[in-house]
Amino acid sequence: MQKILPSFLYGLYDTGFRVIMFLEKLKSLNSQFEEVEKNFGDLSTVANQEKYRELAKQHSYLRPLAEKYVQYSKLLNDIKDTEELKQSADNEIRGMAFAEYNDLVEKRNKMEAEIKILLIPPDPHERENIIVEIRAGTGGNEAALFVGDLYKMYTRFAERNGWKYEVLDSNPTGLGGFKEVVFEINGDRVWRYFKFERGAHRVQRVPATEAAGRIHTSAVTVAVLPEAEEVDVEIKNEDLRIDTYRSSGAGGQHVNKTDSAIRITHLPTGLVVACQDERSQIKNRAKALKVLRAKLYDQKVLEHEKRLSDERKQQVGSGDRSEKIRTYNFPQNRITDHRIGYSVYNITEVIDGDLSELVNKLIEADIESKLKVNNF
Repeated sequence: MQKILPSFLYGLYDTGFRVIMFLEKLKSLNSQFEEVEKNFGDLSTVANQEKYRELAKQHSYLRPLAEKYVQYSKLLNDIKDTEELKQSADNEIRGMAFAEYNDLVEKRNKMEAEIKILLIPPDPHERENIIVEIRAGTGGNEAALFVGDLYKMYTRFAERNGWKYEVLDSNPTGLGGFKEVVFEINGDRVWRYFKFERGAHRVQRVPATEAAGRIHTSAVTVAVLPEAEEVDVEIKNEDLRIDTYRSSGAGGQHVNKTDSAIRITHLPTGLVVACQDERSQIKNRAKALKVLRAKLYDQKVLEHEKRLSDERKQQVGSGDRSEKIRTYNFPQNRITDHRIGYSVYNITEVIDGDLSELVNKLIEADIESKLKVNNF
């Protein structure tokens, strides 16, 4: 099915021509919305899961634009009627018409700004759940402790928003940190709020074990993967090597006593995933396959995005794990996001899950960059 990628000419100085272009574009999208609604009732669509999901995404994108088409058309008619009243011979009516006309034009400008944002091509993962993978990088035990801090930050942010999370795999250290931790978050629009977390996070602070009080710099990497469905990625049994082994690390009495841990190697790509958090080998296998499916899907997405590299450079961050995106400076109580050059000075609150200010600034910057990319 052909994807809807609105390409619209804005920045035109002639107001009349701009209004005509807005109206024609909305009219065209409204027709597409009516066609999508019609196809929803087709039995062949209901039977085709992939086609139905694609239609659902288009419906979600087109519905608010169809509603704006009705509102915008009515507003333009109101402006036209008011323009006629401005020519009235009655001074009182003419004065009221001029005042109303200015208010209506202001509403039209505001609505056009809203429409521009709605016209931005939708993120294909907007409504999908996610899998987050945090790994310790340089810094030894301090990096592992910071993995624990970020895990706390993300899960508490999820709790504040009413989202559910579940650990899929973890490799804890003896000091309360993690060499790595993998978990999923389920909820409405979680991808929108977490997609900017992909990359390298650097921490600067005095470790608890540092007697001399010297500041150490450590780093961890964060991957955020949209959760993939079976229809998104086909995994063949013959492409998998599955190994079982005994769990290690924290985890209860079953650790080191049963071969419940699972390691899956995807032979065509060399990707390896593991899970040891469950007592059941079957449950560990299911969780490991979920992570593998998400990683394979992420590879497909990245390959597609490479073909859009010019556009990616204009957006907020590339999502590359090697890209340093943020520094957490504990002595200065400062967190700086390097992609947008923005800092906050409430590091304790942020680690406790208060990510709203940073995330909202990133969303705003992303919208601005997409408006530029799409010549809005």
